[in-house]
Amino acid sequence: MQKAFSRAFEKIDRNMFVEVKITNVGVLDESGTEGFIEFTAQDGRKVVMGSFSGEVSYHIIRFMQGDRKSLPTVYNLIEELANSEGLELEKVEIYARGSVFRANIYFIGRNGKNLILENYRASDAVALATFYNMPIFMDESLFSQ
Repeated sequence: MQKAFSRAFEKIDRNMFVEVKITNVGVLDESGTEGFIEFTAQDGRKVVMGSFSGEVSYHIIRFMQGDRKSLPTVYNLIEELANSEGLELEKVEIYARGSVFRANIYFIGRNGKNLILENYRASDAVALATFYNMPIFMDESLFSQ
């Protein structure tokens, strides 16, 4: 099944990703239901990602403040699976699939086995990268949209 997913993403030029930092994160509405993240590249260009759960924004804020105690269950599941397979998060790459931000999540294996999880929600991938303090890369084309 992994091969089928890999073939679908061969069109993505992996050389066209730039590292970004989170420069702002929060919610767009008073009820806190819609989150946003502002990313900034080293050269100052910015991209804003929105239309995802405000709850994920609150997780990212906590992770950025150093809270490593309250890991949400789904992220804990990923951590347990990675640990059991000898994998560590390496990086996250964000790209657009139509009008939706998606992400590939890269793991490095301590035993030489690597894993790429493809086409996941970008907001969750960013939360994982923030929790583990791993780099986030963004498709160059998103800066021109």
